[in-house]
Amino acid sequence: MTFEEIQRRLSGKIVGIAGAGGLGSNCAVALARVGIGKLIITDFDVVSKSNLNRQYYFYKQIGQKKVVALKENIIAINPAVEVEAYDVKLTPDSIITLFSDCDVIVEAFDLAEMKQMIIETVLSEMPGKPLVTGLGMAGWGDSNSLRFREEGNLYICGDEKSEISEDNPPLAPRVGIVANMQANTVLEILLGKVR
Repeated sequence: MTFEEIQRRLSGKIVGIAGAGGLGSNCAVALARVGIGKLIITDFDVVSKSNLNRQYYFYKQIGQKKVVALKENIIAINPAVEVEAYDVKLTPDSIITLFSDCDVIVEAFDLAEMKQMIIETVLSEMPGKPLVTGLGMAGWGDSNSLRFREEGNLYICGDEKSEISEDNPPLAPRVGIVANMQANTVLEILLGKVR
């Protein structure tokens, strides 16, 4: 399949991204670069200086709402991508409302309770909807531990063990690998496996 064919097939697809931090911002940019038709992005945070070590933002965007800054960055990369940006903290009801038309949803939260909430909501209330989650990417090195696992309509990217802490922070290399694994998984769902 040529790049033009890939873009043509992706141009009618909608991907929801829950969270615009390290995973969400980098995954959204990767999908924009390959020509996804529409992104629905949700987050309620602002860009801070501490985000710049792993998130797809720029120094001049510090203080901006993440969804506004990310939309600006995506449009600068590929103005053909339609971006709906929602400055909202997701709840089970808003997940269903905002992501109901999505072909795939990407979970990109920092907090374990938010990850659990979206996984439970999508699996119980949106059966059949693919959900791509990131789990375990803190620290550095050990790239071979980062992997992909499928469990029904739940697709898990990461090592599933390295938890973020003061002594094991999330850093650009491993976060970027997992974010791009998520984007690659979205492509596999939407385009099929490369044979």
